[in-house]
Amino acid sequence: MRSHPADYELVAPSNLPLVLSLLAQAPGAWLPIAGGTDLMVQYAAGHLAARKLVSIWNLPELRRIEILPGEIRVGAGCTYTDLIHNPVVNREFPLLTSAARWTGGVANQNRGTLGGNIVNASPAADSLPALLVYGAELILVSVRGERRILYKNFHTGYRKTQCSADEVIQFVCLPRQFSDYRAYTRKIGARNAQAISKVCLAALGRVAGGVIEDIRMAVGSVAPIPFRLTETEKVLRGKKVDAPLILLAKETAAREIQPIDDIRSSAKYRRAVTANLVAEFLNGFNESPDKKSSVLTRWNSLPPEQAALAILPCCGSNSWALQMAALRPIEDEESLLAASDKTWRSLTETDWMEAFAHHPRIGHSVAPSSAPARSAQWSSEEQKKVGAAAENVLDALAEGNRAYEQRFRRIFIVCAADKSAHTILDILQRRMRNDEQAELQESAEQQRQITSLRLKKWISE
Repeated sequence: MRSHPADYELVAPSNLPLVLSLLAQAPGAWLPIAGGTDLMVQYAAGHLAARKLVSIWNLPELRRIEILPGEIRVGAGCTYTDLIHNPVVNREFPLLTSAARWTGGVANQNRGTLGGNIVNASPAADSLPALLVYGAELILVSVRGERRILYKNFHTGYRKTQCSADEVIQFVCLPRQFSDYRAYTRKIGARNAQAISKVCLAALGRVAGGVIEDIRMAVGSVAPIPFRLTETEKVLRGKKVDAPLILLAKETAAREIQPIDDIRSSAKYRRAVTANLVAEFLNGFNESPDKKSSVLTRWNSLPPEQAALAILPCCGSNSWALQMAALRPIEDEESLLAASDKTWRSLTETDWMEAFAHHPRIGHSVAPSSAPARSAQWSSEEQKKVGAAAENVLDALAEGNRAYEQRFRRIFIVCAADKSAHTILDILQRRMRNDEQAELQESAEQQRQITSLRLKKWISE
């Protein structure tokens, strides 16, 4: 039988000491609730057993991010949005900001808290593998005082923790010692965000002279609790990354995890995916230095809105730019281009039209006023050969543009780089014979090529 709201009691003390006093008076009677993103799901399903709730939402003592010389302290009440927008967290703990971007949609990110993700103790929680590899520690407080424990010891079993009934987490402490480590994280789910992960891997590694000095890997959704792949780490530490070692690491990781078959995936699938993610991380150490991009490094650390604006000139579609920003961190050119192609093909016709509208007509040097300045500059560079054409060819292009726009009601899109005006005129005349759907697909493919070329220019700047 579903409970009625009147069956529940909710109180909202104004500060943390009042909350701790209430918890101490009746240990176990009151359940702390912050953003409520998980508890409200339980309530809606009629599965919320607790009847007395104490709100810790937005308490100042839990919403601070303290930057100290040796560590940062993230208040347990900080939301995922707080993490995403904090420059130090973005720069020094990219695995955590990636997890924050994956956790639900914007509404959930504005309400969900890091502390809630920890005490909820789901083995599929996105932020927990990142906390494990960063060697996080927790500060728990009660009327009895505070205690500091290693996060790796916090989870004692499925949905079980070391947090006593009269305690709350106040801070998550992260040591500032990973600036020279390579960071990697992947979430495998029905989609990258707003879906529970089938497998989640977070990893850090430092290589010197081709040898792995330190390596840290943690997984979620493959055991009753998230955990470090300590046996796999032992196999790798002190070794040179090569094909035989990567194969050994895959085999060790597949044995080390404890996956189950459930509604989301099978144990066999989870073992295979975990092994492949470990291999993908390790293969990254063999990339040549020229594959690394300082532009990508800076872009990966930007807040989402700034990241979207930075990459927008490469395409012109706001939806594309926002989705690309949500896919960060992106490690190299190959991954960037693959993400762009996949994102572009997933967009709506309206999004495509928005991108098309940022281009000038072929033969014109002036881009629309709505186009970003960088996009207009690239358009001018791409049409260099066209600008050198004879006047009669440019007149024919202008007439072809008018005829195209009258028929298809949009601007003619072609990847003009390294194409002469004669070549483009031939392409335009051929495409005038397309039907509406065929021409839309061809325009979209040309825009995809333009975007790829611009992305390559962008990351090499």
